[in-house]
Amino acid sequence: MAERSFTWTKGGTEPVNPNKALWEKGDFTRIAESMRHSGEALVNELGISAGLKVLDLGSGDGTTAVPAARLGADVLGVDIASNLVAAGNARAQNLGLTNCRFQEGDASGLHELEDDSFDLVVSIFGAMFAPKPFDVAKEVVRVTRPGGRVVMGNWIPGDPTLVAQILKISSSYSPPPPEGFVSPMAWGVEDNVRERFAGAGVPDENVSFVRDTYTFNFPGAPSELLDVFRTYYGPTMNAFEAAAAAGRDSDLHGELGALFNAQNASPNPETTSIPATFLRVTVAL
Repeated sequence: MAERSFTWTKGGTEPVNPNKALWEKGDFTRIAESMRHSGEALVNELGISAGLKVLDLGSGDGTTAVPAARLGADVLGVDIASNLVAAGNARAQNLGLTNCRFQEGDASGLHELEDDSFDLVVSIFGAMFAPKPFDVAKEVVRVTRPGGRVVMGNWIPGDPTLVAQILKISSSYSPPPPEGFVSPMAWGVEDNVRERFAGAGVPDENVSFVRDTYTFNFPGAPSELLDVFRTYYGPTMNAFEAAAAAGRDSDLHGELGALFNAQNASPNPETTSIPATFLRVTVAL
């Protein structure tokens, strides 16, 4: 179930916080541009109303935080990457969203946030990448008020759709993980999710699951979207660096290129629309 590490190296040395280094590498906002429509669609299904206090954990530059704020919620986005926090605050300011702000933080230890602070905690492909999953579950439960909800979106290991396959292929070109590494993809397994929230005091019957779809829309060909991932997406950047060091970067590019082309559902080969399956988790507190 656990894949080999694609997250823990940078320039051949281990930084103080490898997860922070991963997401500050490149520019995830360029990937997020292809995710805006699905982010808004997901938020519109969450029953968000004016005045609701929402935490978007692993928020990036606001793919879900911004549409939640547009619905009138009071939104705090928390991300480990300082460049994404800055980009989120700039987006909110440019859009005139005074009810949306971003700050730096770690999903494994939300020390700056008080207990029972939020009606809804959302983490769409965010907190799953934090390295201490049981701590993540405890923290999101701690900061959610009784009667509130936690909603996570997690990629699924072994799933045949885009992101799970990007991460699987990328990991096969990367060095082995350090001892004790827990794959972020483990968050896509229902039994693991139940166990982690049980450790935070949540009974099984309060945790529910659905398979959902997130679509990546891009105004160019699949090969161009792959170039964006190669240039700006930390895990893919790391994989290409490792592959190049082994003289295998063309092999990696060929595998990913075939994947992007095969999964493109757009009727126009010069545009890209790739659906990806994920596990949507809802925790009632």
